[in-house]
This record gives sequence, structure tokens and C-alpha cells, in this order.
Amino acid sequence: MRAAYQYKLRPTKQQAENIDKWLSMLCAQYNYLLADRFNWYEQNRCSINACPLVCHLPELRDNPDYYSQKKTLPNLKKTHPHYGEIYSQVLQDIVKRVKVTFDRFLKGDSNGKRSGRPRFKSRDRYRTFTYPQMKDGCLQGNLISLPMLGKIKVVLHRAIPDGFKIKTASVTKKESSGYYLTLSLEDATVPTIKPDFNSESITGVDVGLKEFLTTADGETVSIPQHYRKAQKRLRVIQKRVSRRKKGSKRRQKTIKQLGKQHKKVADKRKDFHFKTANNLLKKYDVIAVEDLNVKGLSRSKLAKSVLDAGWSSFLSILTNKAEKAGLLVIPVKASGTSQDCSSCGVKVPKKLHERWHDCPNCGCSLDRDHNAAINIKNRAVGHSVLKAKSLLSSSRIVLEAYTVCEASV
Repeated sequence: MRAAYQYKLRPTKQQAENIDKWLSMLCAQYNYLLADRFNWYEQNRCSINACPLVCHLPELRDNPDYYSQKKTLPNLKKTHPHYGEIYSQVLQDIVKRVKVTFDRFLKGDSNGKRSGRPRFKSRDRYRTFTYPQMKDGCLQGNLISLPMLGKIKVVLHRAIPDGFKIKTASVTKKESSGYYLTLSLEDATVPTIKPDFNSESITGVDVGLKEFLTTADGETVSIPQHYRKAQKRLRVIQKRVSRRKKGSKRRQKTIKQLGKQHKKVADKRKDFHFKTANNLLKKYDVIAVEDLNVKGLSRSKLAKSVLDAGWSSFLSILTNKAEKAGLLVIPVKASGTSQDCSSCGVKVPKKLHERWHDCPNCGCSLDRDHNAAINIKNRAVGHSVLKAKSLLSSSRIVLEAYTVCEASV
């Protein structure tokens, strides 16, 4: 079982300077390796027999893959001796990061989905480096020993569970709040939780902008609107930033204040999402949700409200927590959930401002979001996993009845 814990780091002034220096050098090396890959890609992307008649064919060279780029690191330390100050495995991890980024651009991920063209990173956007391996006992009390950085104080707001070993450690610099340590933990003795849920304990969830969500039982969770409540304060600080001279220390200080304010909003939203997901999973074993195109909705007139609600983040948290608890979250088709009647299935057209559902066919009358949540639940009932679960339970009942009858005979 794998888990990730994040802690606040309290480095000394010298350690903070070393971390910043490492990030600057690693950013330069990342951009260099990425440029090397792009150089090869631009020269060799077209086969020779497909070139135009008048063209310049450069000297072809081998593809700069993971291993060939890794072999360049010893020579890098000779030509640029200051790179010897960086721990070797941290430097090697940069090569791996470039490989993953470029492979996703050319080949796509495990699902075949390709990402966009990788970007070169500016120094203020390169914030993290990773130790791929950590020794046992590297964390002693509230001090963690990081190779070539020394022992750094950690704010251990929660203890590491017994039996878990630290596999990797990542150091991240956040301009608004300082330095953080992310530990990847593993315990091979803990088995993966297999889904074990009651298919009868199911509900549908309709997310919205009037209420954050409405369940099929009619329960609602009000929308907090964290960003809109913080807009007044954000507007004041943003004006200060725009009035400061570019490149000045006062402008940098004000940008840091703005980042802290945005972080407060993000933290409040994240806390709300986790608490809402926990409350749902305590009540239900199976939760049906809409398979929404949040990216498309964020380009509409309701963009600010949609992004403030954070539906995509909430659904991701809900799915992950359900998987860890052995429960189930089922995405269903979103089209027509608000228009169709949950009682008779007849389509009842409604505009966005019409918040009540009145069916002329069967007389069903209830809130629009409540009606949509029931439709989502009804669509999830036909899910193959739930069907298999119900068939399994029914076969057990038949088998038990047969056994009882056979015993009585």
C-alpha cells in the first residue's frame, strides 16, 4: 500500500539558499535536456523519402533516450563543476522527468491520451526536486536527513503509521508559504482493499451552483463560494501589485501577500471537499455522479462560479477516498438528467432559471436538482458492477435455499 504525506519544512537560512540554488541549476538542466530532445525531434520527424526535393538534410543522430542523456551527467560535472554540489540521484531524476514528459507528448499515457507540447520552465515555475531513494532511519524525531543538504527541521503534524517505510522524498518551494516535504510511504504487508459494498446503499448526486450538491434522498449541501467571499480582499491586494514598479522588492513582497491569500481560498475549498466526501461515504456505499465536462463548462458565462465550486477536484477526491475504503463511485451520462422526469421518464423541457420540475404526464412535482439526482441514481442501477453484485447475492440466496431444502429432505 502506498501513501503520501506532506509536511512543512523549516530550513535554516543557509539550507534555504542551497535549495534555491539547486532548483535554479536543475531548471537549467531540465530545459537543456528538453531542448536536446526537441532538436532531435525536429530533425528526424520526417522520413528521408518524404522530404521535399529542395531541402537540407542534417546529419542524423541517435534518439536521445533516457540512458543516453543519463550518460551525459558525468561530463556535465566536469564542464560545470558547480553541478557536483547536487546529489547525484536528484540530478538523475531530472532525466526521468524529461523522459516522462516527452513520452506523453509523443505516445500518450496508459490510456493513449497525449498531452500538449512540453514547455520550457522559467526559474520561478520550477519548484520541486525529488530524492528517488531514502535510507531507513532518515527521519529522526522532527529532523530529516537529506543527502548533501543536511538535517532539516520538519513540522510533523501527524506521525508516520507503523510499518510504513519512506521510499521517496520531494522538496517543494511555494512562493507564498515556504518549503514543503512530501514523503512517499509504502507498507508491503497491507493488502490492497478489495471492493466490498452493499449495492442497496446507493444514492445519486447532482452538483450545481444553487446548492453544491443534492442527493437522491433530497439532502442538500450549500455552496460555500470561497473565492467570491474573498474577492474584495483579493481585489485590494491585486491593485497594490499593479501599482508597484516591476522588478522592485515591494512588488515581490506584495505578490507574496497575494499568493498567501489565494492559498487560503484553495485550502478552504479543499477542506470543504474532503469533509463533504467523508460525509457522503459514511452514509452510502455506492455513489452515482454525473460524468461532467468541467473544462467545457469553465469556458461558459458561468466560468467563475464553476471554478469556485471546484467540481472536478471534489469528484476526484470522492473517487479516490471511495477506492481506498472499498466503496464505489459510478460516473453516468450527464445529458438529460435535469430534463427527464424521474417518475415516468418523459422529457420535460426546462430553461436554466426554472428551478422546479412539474411533469404534466404523471404529476411529479419536486425540485429540479432533486429530480436530476434521482435520474442519476436510476441510471447507475443498471451499471454492470451493480448487476454482477446483485446476481451474486441472488445466487447465494438460491444456493442457501437449495441447501436448506436438500437438508430437510
